[in-house]
Amino acid sequence: MGELNIAPLSSWGLGTERPLIISGPCSAESEEQVLETARQLADKGIDVLRAGIWKPRTRPGSFEGLGRIALPWLKKAGEEIGKPIAVEVATREHVFDCLKAGVDILWIGARTTANPFSVQEIADALEGVDIPVIVKNPVNPDLQLWIGALERINRAGITRIGALHRGFSSYDKSKYRNKPMWEFPIELKRLFPTLPIFNDPSHICGNRELLGYVAQKALDLDFDGLMLESHRDPDKAWSDASQQVTPERLGEIIKGLVIRDANPNITANKLEELRSQIDRVDNYIMEILSERMDIARKIGEFKRDNNVTILQSSRWDEIVHDRIQKGTKKELTEEFIKELFEAIHQESIRHQTKVMNS
Repeated sequence: MGELNIAPLSSWGLGTERPLIISGPCSAESEEQVLETARQLADKGIDVLRAGIWKPRTRPGSFEGLGRIALPWLKKAGEEIGKPIAVEVATREHVFDCLKAGVDILWIGARTTANPFSVQEIADALEGVDIPVIVKNPVNPDLQLWIGALERINRAGITRIGALHRGFSSYDKSKYRNKPMWEFPIELKRLFPTLPIFNDPSHICGNRELLGYVAQKALDLDFDGLMLESHRDPDKAWSDASQQVTPERLGEIIKGLVIRDANPNITANKLEELRSQIDRVDNYIMEILSERMDIARKIGEFKRDNNVTILQSSRWDEIVHDRIQKGTKKELTEEFIKELFEAIHQESIRHQTKVMNS
């Protein structure tokens, strides 16, 4: 694993403490829309104004952004409310246009992160430039691909670099647009403790209802900031309408966030710190169990389609024997392991039974 030359978030010149809040419309639609949204956001607790200038879309024919003509609108809006501006870039030309327009922060989207050639093109365009760059995780859950993109940008001389967790695409339907899979940013933080990591609840949720919950969870996991989409009239937005909120609602979400001390006084808060670690692990366990049940349902579909019985006794015996061997080496009792996996097995059977009888 290579090392990253990372400058602390405090050196980004944004004049804010954790968490850093980046917000603005998904897309710049008109000068008036950008300005009015920015004015409404000015006193809502945001630190950076964002807007989509170029929009990489899955299907042709969707609104793909207005392009460079919208950059002066965003710059003007940022200057009016006294906030730096951030823009997504996907090509060399995007970088040059943003630098010429005076954009303060760049970010690389999930689709671009997934393509090393595209990331390298951006990195080459950034040679000799001093600007903060945030790299979103790739569309699919590939930690090495994410790290590789960070390394490419870092090797171009960018030290004010951060990662942005926006969840991962999945064929399976769930309550999220993109599954959080929190274990990936957690592992990234373990590997690079000084790397600023942000969270994008808007793209994880794909809806307004869960934004506050995901934002709070990210902060509880010691993320450094949030990117939340806000539009003056979300229902009329030209892209991703369902995941955007009004500036007023955004302000309510921000005010409702609990900012916990990532470095509590050891003497006074040791017990609370340990309990917080337990909470984080428990949340991680729940995510993993949910993922396991997703796989169990797929197995149920296969068994249904191939007329195979749900219970495979030999496979279950193999699982119990293997897990007991591994668990006892980690100082877990045999009784606990058997009870735990029996409970997991019963829940898996319940999911498979539901699929088989659907």
